[in-house]
Amino acid sequence: MSEKKITLSNIELVKLFGTNNNKLDKIKRLFPQLKIISRGENLKLIGSTAQIKYFEQKLTAFIKHINQYNSLTISQIERLVEGNESEILESKNDVILHGQQGKIIKARTVNQRKMVSEIAKNDMIFAIGPAGTGKTYTAVALAVSSLKNREVRRIVLTRPAVEAGENLGFLPGDLKEKLDPYMQPIYDALFDMIPIDKLTDYVENGTIQIAPLAFMRGRTLDKAFVILDEGQNTTEQQMKMFLTRMGKSAKFIITGDETQIDLPKNQKSGLIHAKNTLKNIKEISFITLDGKDVIRHKLVKQIINAYKK
Repeated sequence: MSEKKITLSNIELVKLFGTNNNKLDKIKRLFPQLKIISRGENLKLIGSTAQIKYFEQKLTAFIKHINQYNSLTISQIERLVEGNESEILESKNDVILHGQQGKIIKARTVNQRKMVSEIAKNDMIFAIGPAGTGKTYTAVALAVSSLKNREVRRIVLTRPAVEAGENLGFLPGDLKEKLDPYMQPIYDALFDMIPIDKLTDYVENGTIQIAPLAFMRGRTLDKAFVILDEGQNTTEQQMKMFLTRMGKSAKFIITGDETQIDLPKNQKSGLIHAKNTLKNIKEISFITLDGKDVIRHKLVKQIINAYKK
């Protein structure tokens, strides 16, 4: 049995150990064969030499993550312990764009960073994962960044108008008013990234188009950044129709959650069919997000894991 003392200087302990040591408690659970004693900025480690050395490597990665991203969540701690920290820490600049009032919009997890790197290499990507993993938000940020950099002329945002237990017919108002609840996650993201007056202008002049999937039929989308959200609720025919709208100099991102399909039981999901049908096309990238990418309340991750079981 070996023993080692470590002094943690030049680091905000609350960022490393969390409020009420909730992150430290998680770290201790991830190293069950090691006794970790914390006294202020001093750590005392008791265990095998190999375990202590391994812990020191991961502790260095935790501190590097804080210095690089100014954050360290419990999910990120798990990623760094279980995964390849060189992959997690390789990107020096995760900023996608600067949004409203200087808000920095950045990729915050490994798989969000993969979305950023893959859309730079490929014109079509699928981002598949559960709620709260930032699929839609990251996709919209990438679209707005491309528009601001004049890489595309317009943004097209679409969703299939499939009711999750509700019925459009009972909602008051015209088509736009009926569709607004479906598009709200997209609006929320846009409000973070573009001033409201500018966003209004973009929508009115067609620079940003938000429409149900049925309105895509017959169109050719050139020089556009196109996002299909909630792709799991497309039929096979709808997905094929959408994918074949791709014109020259276009970027397509399809997001979806295979666990939240709201189609009638006799309808197969176009997202799952596309995943199986297109998986061997090299220029199409598939990114799978999971519970460790969840950046909502910590309970969301626990809920996702509970439903998996």
